[in-house]
Amino acid sequence: MSLRVGIVGCGRIADNHVRALQQSPGVEVVGCADADPDRAGTFAGRHGIAHAAGSAEELFALGLDACTVCTPHPVHEQIVVAAAEAGIHVLCEKPIAVSVAAADRMIAAADRAGIVFGVLFQRRFWPAARRIKTAIDEGRLGMPVLGEVSALLHRPSSYYSADAWRGRWDTDGGGVLMTQAVHQIDLLQWFMGEPVSVTGSIGTRFHGDHIETEDTASAVVTFASGGTATINATTGVNHNLGNRVTVIGTTGAVASVLEFPEGREGINELWTVPGELAMSTPYDSATPVNLDVEDINAGLTDFHTLQVQDFADAVRTGRPPAVTGRDARTSLAVIEAIYESARTGRPVEPARALVSIPEENR
Repeated sequence: MSLRVGIVGCGRIADNHVRALQQSPGVEVVGCADADPDRAGTFAGRHGIAHAAGSAEELFALGLDACTVCTPHPVHEQIVVAAAEAGIHVLCEKPIAVSVAAADRMIAAADRAGIVFGVLFQRRFWPAARRIKTAIDEGRLGMPVLGEVSALLHRPSSYYSADAWRGRWDTDGGGVLMTQAVHQIDLLQWFMGEPVSVTGSIGTRFHGDHIETEDTASAVVTFASGGTATINATTGVNHNLGNRVTVIGTTGAVASVLEFPEGREGINELWTVPGELAMSTPYDSATPVNLDVEDINAGLTDFHTLQVQDFADAVRTGRPPAVTGRDARTSLAVIEAIYESARTGRPVEPARALVSIPEENR
């Protein structure tokens, strides 16, 4: 079954989407759309796409089976709901939305329409990340009781000035948590389970001349299992140290996945599962690390491709994709709770997961 796919939004990350789609057997990219028709036309010409549209509705009229969504975060809801109502399967960029309420409306629309709805978290496809998840599921790590997210990243002022929507609450929905660390928060909750309490703080310490959202954040998360984890994230370090997610289980074993330089495939830097001791690090002071975001994205293309291929198979077979809308909702709920805790100074319970859609709303 050949899938006719369109791309909504022709910004930077759309390059990864089109490469991943064009590398996937049985997938045809038939069109792209952007609110700026000139950008859509340029993107289509660069990638050999036959149709360029100025709106999602115009793109959907081409008779798509599926679409991927690469628009600014607050527009995700509008596009996903419209695609669902048109009977079009959707793979949406992270974060799923900028509020849990919006995410719930997207999930409800997908449920009513019976479409496949996935959200792109390509780092779940790293072998190193899957190795940790498997060790947890098989009990070799024990119950995860302590975790850590460290996202110590560099973004120059040009990163924000090149796209005027970045770093604004109304057009970006958040800062380092929403745009960068959401990936590691997704892995953390995948490993540790349901988050039930969050205490956090945020600040704008480095990029205040260019953004209004946070460029620095810290949080403590408690999980239903009783485990706890810390989150530290910034885009202000002047030597990009990449991302790390670490989990410690009740066996005493430690497992981590380290992404350094940012955009390179993650490795198990620490692995002390009994009988499997291994430690390694890619850190090297001579390694170029303050990379352009295009280079960071390009390094992740192979894993975009794996997730696109998983999504295409889910569409063909009717099974859930590897990362569903409900899965992606959890990391957003943690981020929303960090923002609320920072505002109130109190612990916040993340919004409870949407379990089912009432029959009358389907």
